Amino acid sequence: MNKIILMGRLTRDPEVRYGGAQNMAIARFSLAVDRRFKRDGQPEADFFNCVAFGKTGEFVEKYLHKGTKVLVEGEMRNNNYESKKHPGETVYSFEVNVNQVEFAESKAASQANAGAPVPQAPQQQAEKPEDAADSFMNIPEGIDQDLPFA
Repeated sequence: MNKIILMGRLTRDPEVRYGGAQNMAIARFSLAVDRRFKRDGQPEADFFNCVAFGKTGEFVEKYLHKGTKVLVEGEMRNNNYESKKHPGETVYSFEVNVNQVEFAESKAASQANAGAPVPQAPQQQAEKPEDAADSFMNIPEGIDQDLPFA
């Protein structure tokens, strides 16, 4: 099985081109993934080259930019080739073929990380009790006779 799941931030804006018989989107981007444990003198992140095709590539083109935090799921592929500078020498490279992309933070958090002002949510009309731990609406007593499905 070949499956990889990464969460990180784009290190640059995606590069998108269209090609192939069906003129499909091909989006390339790089993802910086923070390391869980850091040692002195070691890098704090790993960098992964990613490529997304078709509808996923179009999504990347439309919604992602440098600094966006995303969760990607895909397959690790090796793209080995012969060096042009040193004929006969094989160069080993890896990239993630992305199958799915999901945002890993809210739009407001993304804008805050980018240094942009975060729009404030409008004030709610009804006051919520301070002890309410969830977002469910409180239903007054005796209302069940007015409900058509009760």
